[in-house]
Amino acid sequence: MHGTSGRLLKLLSLLQTRRDWPGAELAVRLAVSPRTIRRDIERLRDLGYPVDASTGPSGGYRLHAGTAMPPLLLDDDEAVAIAVGLRTAAGASVTGIEETAIRALVKLEQVLPSHLRRRVNALQSVTATLPASGPTIDPETLTTIAGACRDSERLRFDYSARDKTESMRLVEPLSLVNLGRRWYLVAWDCDREDWRTFRVDRLQRARPAGARFHARELPGGDAAAYVASNLSRAPSRHQARVTLHAPAAQLAARWPHTRDALTPLDEHSCEYRTSDDSLDWLALRIGMLGCEFEVHEPPELVACLGEIARRFARAAGG
Repeated sequence: MHGTSGRLLKLLSLLQTRRDWPGAELAVRLAVSPRTIRRDIERLRDLGYPVDASTGPSGGYRLHAGTAMPPLLLDDDEAVAIAVGLRTAAGASVTGIEETAIRALVKLEQVLPSHLRRRVNALQSVTATLPASGPTIDPETLTTIAGACRDSERLRFDYSARDKTESMRLVEPLSLVNLGRRWYLVAWDCDREDWRTFRVDRLQRARPAGARFHARELPGGDAAAYVASNLSRAPSRHQARVTLHAPAAQLAARWPHTRDALTPLDEHSCEYRTSDDSLDWLALRIGMLGCEFEVHEPPELVACLGEIARRFARAAGG
């Protein structure tokens, strides 16, 4: 898509991605003059798109969402991306989104040109998606949080921590992060005066607190990387200390993921420290190392190993 029509479509797409756009920034993004931007804005208005303008040094443009909004214009790649996204959303972790996504997909496919419909159908015919398991999220909660992030508005909510401790939080929300089957909120905790990561399925009664804030700079700048890093450092419920009767170097060569958790004791044994929220997984992971071992802590792991041993013995006919 080239020339004025292509530029208008790109301009419309930009206006839909952000609440406010300075005219000078739009001109840079589209590689045209501010005068051309003004003419293109008038063309969009002639087509029925309500674009508001503000004057002054910080003046710019805003696409006003109203009841008279014309049909959304999409280029080929955008149409395919939305169709694929809707199909994927049918198996997502948001409450009630499955049926809603399928209804929207049916409507979209009815207006897609035949060549795009074939592309979408080809991808769908060879794609399988496992339905999400575990807790789902109320879409109203997600939109409330997203609106607070967008508008830099403080947010209040009730939160149930991992250990079931209940608390009321006042935060400055920065970003929502979706990692697989879980949604997380990255926010500055006003009472604890530090950055925090909150699981959205443990969050109740999210509501705007009314106060605006100036967004702080997140360490590292990447919200998804920040959440992933926090999850990797989060302490597990059960911490194990085990003596393994095998050389540390031999075990590290066979099981590279254990390298940093092994401490040599002598030529024939080493100490292994590991953790997990599940005692069963912890026991099986240690047992799969393929050597004799002694558990020093926790005592619950010893009891779990005994029960597993009895089940295995029964399965083996012992």
